[in-house]
Amino acid sequence: MCGLPGAGKTTYAMELVRRGYVRLSIDEVVWQRLGQRDAGLVLEAAAFDELKEEVRREQRQQLVELMLAGRDVVVDYSFWSRAARDDYKALVESHGCRWELVHLKADRATLGGRLEARNGEEGANSVTVNEELFNRYLDKFEEPHGEGEQVFMQST
Repeated sequence: MCGLPGAGKTTYAMELVRRGYVRLSIDEVVWQRLGQRDAGLVLEAAAFDELKEEVRREQRQQLVELMLAGRDVVVDYSFWSRAARDDYKALVESHGCRWELVHLKADRATLGGRLEARNGEEGANSVTVNEELFNRYLDKFEEPHGEGEQVFMQST
């Protein structure tokens, strides 16, 4: 999956879990290890990035193990860069498996409203995204085009 914060990736992933998929989420593991919704505000930036990278490596190995076991997996990451998406597609294909790229999209107003509501919640899937961070995501997100993506428009 890929999409901006608030696009509905986790909601979509949780529906797949109800259908038997295994969900991999960096946010959830970071929450489990640190017990904080905004760990990036507590840790130094470099330490937080290292923790996320460590979890990503662990989950990448889990993904391989799950694929080899014949399990369906949803990777609940933002996949904001084409390079990251291509990397995971190659990993999946190298193990004889099939990938699907689901791109969840929403207009800025919908995303903003969802993030405002989510910012008031607690839990691993409620990482605060303030206006500054949201604008950085908007600037850096490489929207997929011609990557075999399935696009699902989200609304309020």
